[in-house]
Amino acid sequence: MKILKRTILFAICIISPVLAMAQIGVSAKKPKDAQQLFDGSRKMLDQKWTYWEGPRLKAELPIKWEIVKDPVDKGTAMNSNDPAAAGGLYGAADIVTKEEFRDFRLHVEFLIQEAGGNSGVYLQNRYEIQILDGDYGDHGLAAIINEHIPTEQAYNGLGKWNAYDINFKAARFKDGKLVEKARVTIYFNGKKIHEDKSISQVWGGPNSGQDGGNDGGKGITDRPGGIKLQAEGHNVLYRNIWIKSIDLGEKGTDF
Repeated sequence: MKILKRTILFAICIISPVLAMAQIGVSAKKPKDAQQLFDGSRKMLDQKWTYWEGPRLKAELPIKWEIVKDPVDKGTAMNSNDPAAAGGLYGAADIVTKEEFRDFRLHVEFLIQEAGGNSGVYLQNRYEIQILDGDYGDHGLAAIINEHIPTEQAYNGLGKWNAYDINFKAARFKDGKLVEKARVTIYFNGKKIHEDKSISQVWGGPNSGQDGGNDGGKGITDRPGGIKLQAEGHNVLYRNIWIKSIDLGEKGTDF
């Protein structure tokens, strides 16, 4: 009996990390208590997303991001190459979830089709996690833009699916004043590249995201925000996006 118990415990120790990692990386399955934000369908795109009504908005509903055949696997994806954003006009046709969030666990999969392809994932429609082929640095791929460089390069390359897995903690306020900056931990294709990093501001001005026009992007306010995807006139595809609202309380974001 003791031998059997030891065998079971050993098996659990081996299997548990595998189960944990099953929710990280390309094709990670949505946990039962998480919400699917995009499943490849036009119906879900229209149901859960809209254009961000920023100062540079040029696009009109319905959303012009096309549903396209997945170039790698079965199924479909959406292409961020909205005509209104041609020439890199960010903010002209960015899409954002209708629902807004505070603390959350987010999974996003993306595929860059051509060299130099550019887009971005915005947390709370404020803080950009960069998507940019061919660049590694504080403005490059997987950077917490202009603030933190990823600890390693985990990019799968052009024409291949990639995944960001993100634990995000919203900025904290007391009596209307900022007392703790937003924090984030990010895995890129299953590799941890940012561990509990603080984020200081919104970069890119008022056309970039909410609060971007407040005190040069440093005037963060105590309000939730949606998950935003950036249109910059490039063929960057998205699929399998899901989110789970959490309450991190006094905890950090590492997971």
